[in-house]
Amino acid sequence: MTITELVEPLMLDTAGAARFLGVSPQTLEKWRCYRPEDGPAFMKIGRVVRYRRSDLLDFMAARVVGGTR
Repeated sequence: MTITELVEPLMLDTAGAARFLGVSPQTLEKWRCYRPEDGPAFMKIGRVVRYRRSDLLDFMAARVVGGTR
Protein backbone atom coordinates (compact mmCIF):
# COMPACT_ATOMS: atom_id res chain seq x y z
CA MET A 1 0.00 0.00 0.00
CA THR A 2 1.34 3.41 -0.96
CA ILE A 3 1.22 6.61 1.07
CA THR A 4 -1.36 8.00 -1.37
CA GLU A 5 -3.65 5.04 -0.74
CA LEU A 6 -3.36 5.58 3.00
CA VAL A 7 -4.23 9.28 2.75
CA GLU A 8 -6.77 9.31 -0.10
CA PRO A 9 -9.87 7.13 -0.11
CA LEU A 10 -10.14 4.46 -2.79
CA MET A 11 -13.81 5.27 -3.31
CA LEU A 12 -15.47 8.68 -3.41
CA ASP A 13 -19.07 9.77 -3.08
CA THR A 14 -20.64 12.01 -5.73
CA ALA A 15 -19.49 15.26 -4.10
CA GLY A 16 -15.92 14.00 -3.70
CA ALA A 17 -15.78 12.67 -7.26
CA ALA A 18 -17.13 15.97 -8.57
CA ARG A 19 -14.42 17.90 -6.71
CA PHE A 20 -11.79 15.47 -8.01
CA LEU A 21 -12.93 16.00 -11.62
CA GLY A 22 -13.66 19.72 -11.30
CA VAL A 23 -17.34 19.39 -12.26
CA SER A 24 -20.52 19.89 -10.30
CA PRO A 25 -22.24 17.02 -8.49
CA GLN A 26 -25.26 17.71 -10.71
CA THR A 27 -23.15 16.99 -13.79
CA LEU A 28 -22.20 13.57 -12.43
CA GLU A 29 -25.85 12.88 -11.58
CA LYS A 30 -26.92 13.81 -15.12
CA TRP A 31 -24.24 11.58 -16.63
CA ARG A 32 -25.37 8.69 -14.43
CA CYS A 33 -29.05 9.06 -15.21
CA TYR A 34 -29.22 10.30 -18.79
CA ARG A 35 -25.84 9.70 -20.45
CA PRO A 36 -23.88 7.00 -18.61
CA GLU A 37 -21.60 6.55 -21.64
CA ASP A 38 -20.34 10.14 -21.18
CA GLY A 39 -19.43 9.87 -17.52
CA PRO A 40 -16.98 7.89 -15.42
CA ALA A 41 -17.71 4.35 -14.28
CA PHE A 42 -19.50 4.16 -10.94
CA MET A 43 -20.64 1.52 -8.48
CA LYS A 44 -23.94 1.14 -6.71
CA ILE A 45 -23.80 -0.53 -3.34
CA GLY A 46 -27.44 -0.80 -2.43
CA ARG A 47 -28.69 2.73 -2.99
CA VAL A 48 -25.29 4.33 -2.45
CA VAL A 49 -23.25 5.52 -5.46
CA ARG A 50 -19.47 5.43 -5.24
CA TYR A 51 -16.67 6.20 -7.69
CA ARG A 52 -13.31 4.42 -7.59
CA ARG A 53 -10.42 6.84 -7.76
CA SER A 54 -8.76 4.65 -10.39
CA ASP A 55 -11.88 4.90 -12.62
CA LEU A 56 -11.84 8.69 -12.30
CA LEU A 57 -8.17 8.78 -13.34
CA ASP A 58 -8.94 6.51 -16.32
CA PHE A 59 -11.86 8.76 -17.25
CA MET A 60 -9.61 11.83 -17.27
CA ALA A 61 -6.82 10.07 -19.17
CA ALA A 62 -9.25 9.00 -21.90
CA ARG A 63 -10.12 12.65 -22.52
CA VAL A 64 -6.63 14.02 -23.12
CA VAL A 65 -6.68 15.88 -26.43
CA GLY A 66 -3.61 16.89 -28.42
CA GLY A 67 -0.07 17.28 -27.19
CA THR A 68 2.23 14.38 -26.40
CA ARG A 69 1.74 11.71 -23.81
